[in-house]
Amino acid sequence: MELKKIVHVDDDEDIRTIVQIAIETVGEMGLVQFPNGAAALQGIRNTDPDMFVFDVMMPEMTGQKLREEIGKIPGYEHVPTVYVTAKAEDSFTKQLRSEGALAVITKPFDPMTLADTLREIWRDHHNA
Repeated sequence: MELKKIVHVDDDEDIRTIVQIAIETVGEMGLVQFPNGAAALQGIRNTDPDMFVFDVMMPEMTGQKLREEIGKIPGYEHVPTVYVTAKAEDSFTKQLRSEGALAVITKPFDPMTLADTLREIWRDHHNA
């Protein structure tokens, strides 16, 4: 099973642009992006993603809260989630993983390797 489509949510327009280049151009995968949790909840239906990539710190709704809300939508409860955060403490990363995160990527990340990193996380998840 191949990683083909990612839903990415981040309130920072520059980060969304970098991720778009990293995923679509470099990684040659499909990407759907939203600027915040509310927009994601409204637009997520029919996106059929293989993976979610959420920023943690966003105004109004954190990445974790967004994941919790999306988990209530039938068919989306088991879509694996990767968080991206500038908050790199080990304890915070462990907390996110204990809450079900597949992985945590620290900002700043290398846009040239982001797609490969996500594919590796995907493969590890499916081979576990």
